[in-house]
This record gives sequence, C-alpha cells and structure tokens, in this order.
Amino acid sequence: MAIVFGLEAIDILVLVIASFAGGMFGASLGALPAFIFTGIMVLVGEAGNVVSTEFVGGGGLVADAAGGYGAGIVGPLAFGPVFGPHVAFAGGVAAAAYAAKNDGMPAPADGDYHPAKDIAYALGTRPDILAVGGVFGVIGMAIRQTSAGLALPLDPPAVGVVLTALLARAVFGYELVGTPRGKGFLDVSPFETGTKREAMTDGGTATGGSYRLAVEPWLPHQYKWSGVAAVGMAVGILSAYIFARTGSLFIPFGISATSLLFLNLGVEKIPVTHHMSLPATFIASMAMLDGASVPVALVLGAGFGVLGGVLGEVYERVFYAHGSTHFDPPAASIVTTTFVLGLLAIAGVFTTAGAVPLP
Repeated sequence: MAIVFGLEAIDILVLVIASFAGGMFGASLGALPAFIFTGIMVLVGEAGNVVSTEFVGGGGLVADAAGGYGAGIVGPLAFGPVFGPHVAFAGGVAAAAYAAKNDGMPAPADGDYHPAKDIAYALGTRPDILAVGGVFGVIGMAIRQTSAGLALPLDPPAVGVVLTALLARAVFGYELVGTPRGKGFLDVSPFETGTKREAMTDGGTATGGSYRLAVEPWLPHQYKWSGVAAVGMAVGILSAYIFARTGSLFIPFGISATSLLFLNLGVEKIPVTHHMSLPATFIASMAMLDGASVPVALVLGAGFGVLGGVLGEVYERVFYAHGSTHFDPPAASIVTTTFVLGLLAIAGVFTTAGAVPLP
C-alpha cells in the first residue's frame, strides 16, 4: 500500500473526505466562527491534557506536543481536518471570495469594504458555495501535510491558510495583492481621511457613486504601530507565563482564538492576538527547556509577541488593505515567526523549536 509522508493510502483518503466536510463546515458557518471553534477545541483539549498530566501522570505536555500539534483531541480535531484553520477557516475564506461574485454575500452597498472580506458572515447551505469550501479544505490539508511531511521549519496550518487565500484570489479572478491608493502599500492615511474609491471592483459595481474605502485596514481599531506593539508585548508576556505554569504550548493560542467570539458578536475593539501568543509561547518553551529562568522566558515572550504583532501589521498593509478578499495577516505572521524560531533551533541557539517541524 502506498505511503506518503508516513500515511497509508486509506489514511489519505480519510483525510481528504474529512477535510472536504471540514471546508464545507467553515463555509457554512463563516471563516471567523469556524476559527473560534478551533480556539474552543484547543482550550478543551489542553485543559484535559493538563489535568491528565497533573493528576493522572501523562508524561508531560511539552514532551507530548514537541514536533507536533498537541496531544489528545488537539492535534486530530483542533488542528486537523475538523476545525483546523487550514481546512475550516481556509474553506470559509475561499467560499466568501466565490460567494461575493455569485450572489452569496450581502449587496455591495451595505458597507465600505469588499463583501468578500466579511469572514464573520455565515454563508448558509447553498451547495455550490459549500463545495468551494470543501475543495479548498482539501487543498489546505494537502498543503499542511506537505509542509509537515517535508519538515519545513514553518507552522504547517498557517502555511495552508496563507497559500489557499492567495490561490482563491487567483482562481476567482481577484488581484493577488491589489493596487495601493496612497503613498505605497504601508500608507493607511486614505483610510484615516475616509477617502473612497470611485467604483467597486472585483465583485460588482457600486450604487450611487463611490463605494469601497480606498484603503481597507484589516482591523480599524488595531493598525497603529504603537498599539500593535503594546498589545503584542502584553500578550507575549502572558503567553510565556501561562506556558511556565502549565507546560502547554497551545493554551495561550486557544485563549487568543476563543476571545474572537466577542469580536464576532460585535464587541468593539477586541484585539486579534493569536499571531502574538503562539510564537511567544514557543520561544518561552524553547528557552525554559534549555534551562532559562521564568523572567528570561517572559522577556523573550514579550519580544516575540511584539514581533508577531508588527509582522501581522506589515502583512495586512501589503496583502489585505488593498486587496478584495480576506488574506489572513496572523497566519502570514505565524509563518514568518515560526520560520525564525526554526532557524534558531537549526543554528543551535536552542535545542527545540516548540511545535515547529525541524529537518
């Protein structure tokens, strides 16, 4: 029987079928609600792992998670074909890009952003939209398995999220990056002045003149460099502290992802932080497993929290603000920060790299 990256043909078939359903799930609920389920499953799974380790004697969370994506239900469900962001979230993003051009999203005049960016919108039960989600769920899983199978020093689920988002733009006829309408890709001043485009592109024609904002920042309440750095520092410290007290590589990520429930419910100014908490947790684990003290781990966590936040803002200004579909800045940031962590381990600065695969 054929074996690919340690998986037999029957296992691959199961992954394909489950990932198709997972992508449909993400399309039906919407990408953001589907990702919130990722966070909930991480918290539930890691809580069970902590209890098992503390009171039953399960060998240690770090040992269980090193080189993988969590023990118990965390790996197979939260980061697998059910709720994995490379499947459910990616499927939801691609389905929104398709639906915006095929009468599956709110009318263009309903807002200032392109409707394909509304990843909180549940797309319902239309078969063609669900099928798009399913196909991209399978593609996301294939990318994740390939990245992990080749032992690339990158976060495999995040790689799947990034590449499927770009593929959806190409497949459905959107610009890959978009055209900056200010003084360059990093300039968000047109948003601050309320400047709009003369006509909507990539999904319809505006009614009554201008429609879309000239620049559409990913989070209108989270784009200023100082604020991004400040919340990154706080989240990084807290993530490192949580690791120091629990030994879990994923509880901080789960908290960050689950907190987006409030954003999805319309609570204003909820920050998005999972691209800050994940690398901060990983660097804390890397340092402490090599004998560093908790204060040192907290400082390193703060640094990587800031780095993750700033990189996310760079990616949002380049790939999101001028484009017409959702491109996930946190996923792109996580790809970059985990690559840095992997290089540090490969270079011998640390002996481990959290859950980042190493060749």
